[in-house]
Amino acid sequence: MAVTYNVAVKTNRMTATRDYFANGTLELQSAGDVVLAVFGLDAAGGTILSDTWTLVFDAATVQGTVAAGAGTDATKAVIKTSGGNAHITGLTVGTSGADINLDNVNIADGQDVTLSSATIQHAT
Repeated sequence: MAVTYNVAVKTNRMTATRDYFANGTLELQSAGDVVLAVFGLDAAGGTILSDTWTLVFDAATVQGTVAAGAGTDATKAVIKTSGGNAHITGLTVGTSGADINLDNVNIADGQDVTLSSATIQHAT
């Protein structure tokens, strides 16, 4: 039988997760682990609504971030602590319906990369 968490527990767990990663980074990567773009999380890390963490980024990096590497497609993302440790991996990347949504997943070196949304939802 699967474990089910009530809303209060989900909210507390997501709040702890957000706080753990405040001032960290979100890295967009290719299938071959090439880092394509890096966005800095703001000091608060984002907002929590029930079971969902909406990432909030440092105002300087939300839009227009220049790609840090060249690849064909951004296929996954990781969230790193402020110390640079990747503790959330396997995030999906797409143009809609993914954990991390971009205006365009095909990223070339020097291209502006714009996030349209970045959310992580607690498991049921």
